[in-house]
Amino acid sequence: MKIRLALFLALIALPAAAQQFPSKPVRIIVPFPAGGAVDTITRVLGAQLTETWKQPVLVENKPGAAGNIGADIVAKSPADGHVLLITTHGFTITPNLYLKMPFDTVKDFAPVTQLLASYTVVVASIGSGFKSLKDMIAAAKAKPGAINYASSGIGAPLHLVMEMIKSQAGIDITHVPYKGDSEMIPALFNNDAQVAVLPSISAIPHIREKRLIALGVTSTARAKALPEVPTLDEAGLKGFKYVGWIGIFAPAATPKPIVDQVQRDMAKALKSKDIQDRLPSWGYEAVGSMPQQFAERFKADLMLNAKVIKDAKIPMRE
Repeated sequence: MKIRLALFLALIALPAAAQQFPSKPVRIIVPFPAGGAVDTITRVLGAQLTETWKQPVLVENKPGAAGNIGADIVAKSPADGHVLLITTHGFTITPNLYLKMPFDTVKDFAPVTQLLASYTVVVASIGSGFKSLKDMIAAAKAKPGAINYASSGIGAPLHLVMEMIKSQAGIDITHVPYKGDSEMIPALFNNDAQVAVLPSISAIPHIREKRLIALGVTSTARAKALPEVPTLDEAGLKGFKYVGWIGIFAPAATPKPIVDQVQRDMAKALKSKDIQDRLPSWGYEAVGSMPQQFAERFKADLMLNAKVIKDAKIPMRE
């Protein structure tokens, strides 16, 4: 009888927990420096959620260790929905790059929702002379290793996308890692690097000002902000796609009713005029997927990036 009573009380406690959420300020941990795209998006989203939840939404930047410092805070926080992680698809890369992690990426987190989808753009320097992806591939095959491509660092998403392109196109081009977009772009302007993969938010202004040449987008359909630029599939790499994301995670044991409520409220916030008006300039598209959908996407990307890292022979780190 006591066991049945305990089970009954546990079952009715879950809806009650969801009804009480949030009962205090909600902290959203951004594992990147202030001022970047994820930080900017989180602050706009937080303003919308503050109105919905009638509780302050606090944005806390905890950068370092490729996002692991901020993620670790969330992994070890109480599982009540009041501490959340917002991060990018890079979260599916780090467990495949680091020998030791302070948490288990799969077991210690509950995927809540994919907020946004993003695409990247393959660009060429003006000095390269490339007008299309076919031009770049032809030049790479004529002189293997002669073309330099810039990335934002070894194992970063922009590095992995170009490694996927290299593999599918069957070309050999030389990787030159830089410390982020701020160093990559001047290298392209100076023709120190002839090609690169850039986040759309970084690429679009320079493409429109004709300081870089767009060779293709990595999304499955043409980007609304760059309708004249072909997808890589259209440009000759059949079936190629690499769509990034920004998503929300909670500690693993967070009750499902709370996870579901956070997902619903964030999906609603994405539809606000303030966020909808900003999405084109950010280079993102709203998603707001269900927790199970995001969990499936998360696991698929973990497997994809593990394969890319292995195929590219990228060494693991301590």
